[in-house]
Amino acid sequence: MDGRSESIGSVLARARRSAGLTVGQVSARTRISESLIHALERDDFSPCGGDFYGRGHVRNIAKAVGLDPEAVVRAYDEAAGGGPAPVRASAVFQADRRIRLRERRSLNWSMALAIALGIAIVFGVVRLMGGAGDVNVAEVRPAPPKPSASPPAVPPRNAAAAAPVRPGDMVVVEVRASKTTRVTARDAKDRTLFSGRLKRGATATWRARSEVVLEIGNAGAVSVRVNGKDLGVPGPLGETVTRTYKPR
Repeated sequence: MDGRSESIGSVLARARRSAGLTVGQVSARTRISESLIHALERDDFSPCGGDFYGRGHVRNIAKAVGLDPEAVVRAYDEAAGGGPAPVRASAVFQADRRIRLRERRSLNWSMALAIALGIAIVFGVVRLMGGAGDVNVAEVRPAPPKPSASPPAVPPRNAAAAAPVRPGDMVVVEVRASKTTRVTARDAKDRTLFSGRLKRGATATWRARSEVVLEIGNAGAVSVRVNGKDLGVPGPLGETVTRTYKPR
C-alpha cells in the first residue's frame, strides 16, 4: 500500500472492495440505504443531515468493511469543517480485517423491564391481599376421586371455614358444585376474589370482611353455606343469579 492521500469516501470504497463486499451487502449489515452509501463513497456527506448523523454512518460503514471505526471518525471530524479534505490512507485503512473490538457491555433492558414488572405485580398483589387486612386467599378444592368400592370420602374443611369468626365482622362463604358452572366472587370493595369455572364436585371457600357477592352462572348447580349454615341452592337450575352474603 502506497502512502498517497485519499479522501474518506475513497478509503471506505476501497476497503469495501478489498473485503469483497457489495454496496448492497454493506447496506444490509449497517441498515444504511444503498444510495447514502454511494454518496458517502463519493465524499458527498450532505444527505446525512448533519455531522452527528454523518459521524454515525461513517463509523458503522467503517466497522462493516474492516476499518478502525474510531480512526475513521477522527479523520471525519478533522475534515468536517472544510469539506472532504484528504486524509492519510495509512492512518485508517487496514488490509488485515482481524480486528478485535472491545466488547461493550450494555444493560439488558429487557431483563430490567421484566424485573420491574415482576416487582410491580408482587406489590399489587400484596396491596390487594394484605393492604386492607380484611381479605384472605380463597381456597378451591377439586372434586375428590371416586373410589371403586368404598363410599366417597368427605373432604376436610379448609382453614378459612374452620377459623373462628367474630359475629358482625367476617363472613365465610362455602360453595360446592354439583355441576360445572362459572362463579365470580367479590368482596365489599368490589375486589375479585375468584372468577372462573367451578368444576363438578369441587368446593370453594372465601372469607372477607362485611360481605361476599357471588355471581353464579347456573344457580341450581351449586349449594351454599354461610358461616357454617347450609343455605341450599341459591336459585333454579340454569338461571344466572347474583347473591350477597353478609355475616348475619
